[in-house]
Order: sequence, then C-alpha cells, then structure tokens
Amino acid sequence: MTTNRCLTLIGAPTDVGASVLGASMGPDALRIAGIAGALRGRGLQVSDLGNLPGPGNPQAPASGGWRHLPEVTAWCQAVHVATAGVLQAGALPLLMGGDHSLAIGSISAVAAHCRASGRRLKVLWLDAHADANTPASSPSGNLHGMPVACLLGQGPQQLVELGGAAPVLSARQITQIGVRSVDPLEKQFVNRQGIVVHDMRAIDEQGMRAVVQQALADVDEHTHLHVSFDLDCLDPSVAPGVGTPVRGGPTYREMQLCMEMLADSGALASLDLVELNPALDTRNQTAELAVDLLESLFGKSTLVRP
Repeated sequence: MTTNRCLTLIGAPTDVGASVLGASMGPDALRIAGIAGALRGRGLQVSDLGNLPGPGNPQAPASGGWRHLPEVTAWCQAVHVATAGVLQAGALPLLMGGDHSLAIGSISAVAAHCRASGRRLKVLWLDAHADANTPASSPSGNLHGMPVACLLGQGPQQLVELGGAAPVLSARQITQIGVRSVDPLEKQFVNRQGIVVHDMRAIDEQGMRAVVQQALADVDEHTHLHVSFDLDCLDPSVAPGVGTPVRGGPTYREMQLCMEMLADSGALASLDLVELNPALDTRNQTAELAVDLLESLFGKSTLVRP
C-alpha cells in the first residue's frame, strides 16, 4: 500500500458537469458513511478540507457543444488549487465528487506536481464510460463525458489549458478499466489516440487479476499512481447510487480484488472518487460500498499480508 500516511479529503459538491442532478451531495454522503474514520482505521492521518465553494447549477441547455462551461471551469480551478496545495504539503489528496468533470482539475494539478518533482505519472481511469467525447462528438454536451479528451488536449481551451501545460496527459499515461459504454464518434477518438482500454470483454475473458496486472506492468518506485474512480464503473446491482448506470460492470469481489492489487503496488499517490449520487441511492449503500472499497485500496485484507 501507499507509503504516504497523510491523507487530505477535498469535497467538491457539484453536478454542473453531469446529466442528472444529485452528485453535489456525494461528499457529505461519504462523510456520513464514515470515510474519515475508516481511513484512520487503516493507520492514515486524515484531515478534511471541507467542501470547496463554487457556482451553483444553472441547469441551462447546451451551447457551443457543451453545457455549463463557466461553472465547470470554476469548479475545476478550485479543485486544481486545492489538490496542488495538498500535494505541496506532502499529503495524498482524495477528491470527493461531485461529477467526473472535476478530474480535469485534480489531474492537471497532479501532472504539474509530477513535472516539478520529476516523477512519472500513471492514471488509472475506472469507469463504465470512456469520458473521451469532444464538443463535436458529444450527444449531450455534458462535460462529465469529456474529461479524458480535455486532459489529452481536445476540448474547450479553458479546460485544456487549466494546468498551464497542454496537453496535460499523453495517451500512454492513462489506462481505462471497466469501460462498456462508448459513443460512436468517441470510439474513433479513443482508437486514434491509442488509449489503452481494458473493457468489460477483457475482464470477462482474462479476469480482473490479469487486467490489473497489465495495467500496473509499467508502474515502479518512480511512478505517481493516480486513480480516478467513477462509481458507475461498478455494476448497478451493487452500486445503484450513480447518475449514469450501465449494466454488466465489475462485481463487488472483482472490484475488491482490483483495489487490493492497487494497494499492493505501493504506488498510489492521489485519488478521485466521483459520481456518487445519493438522490438515486438506497439507504446510502453506494457510499458505504465506496468506503469499504477504499479500505481495501489502503491495505485492508482478510489476512495479514506482506
């Protein structure tokens, strides 16, 4: 598991990038589910920055190929600043969303930190969706479907250049796991960029163990591993509290194995936990599941393991 034992929670209570209202309640649902206490139980020193301030959701129609660009930009800028501050202080930032457009802010800050410190960045994107639409390809204009494209330099200038350097990532720095819903033009973009995608067919055919081994094959002691975990990656039968559920995702046990293997890598250095929608949940069970999985990500196991 990660050698950094100081962790800071960052709440970003917004759903301005999403298609469905409710993700704005995600950070507080995670707090109610006991996220801080559970992580302290793993031996971590946990602090909580509280919820970042930001604009409300105007619920406006798409314009120019996207919805709510000024609001998403403001939230991503706030997340960028907060994440950069946590990394500068030597702690591990855990972004609690909020919708997945926020990852533009967190990952741009992580990338800048890695450039400054000379560390290699690897991003694991756990998601039912590729999130690689552009304004030209998106059917809806919702920016939570565009963060990967923005990080690769394709999208609104305000978001593409959020961290200064553009593009923030190269395709070889990101690996996706659990994908099973990709729009037609988005498929072409993913193929052109050469993004490594372990979709659900790969998990079905090879098993989660082999997929995670492949995803971590280039991770070593010089790697900063960032995990961007969209809770709709999980099958909605176990994680109903998400805005864009897609049938046929990883089971509870498959995702537990993924978390345990990521912990074993010892490379985890920053984390997004996004798209939790308590308005669609049942008695906060998806938030409680997320906390359970986080415990495994930070080293919880059935038996004592070296």
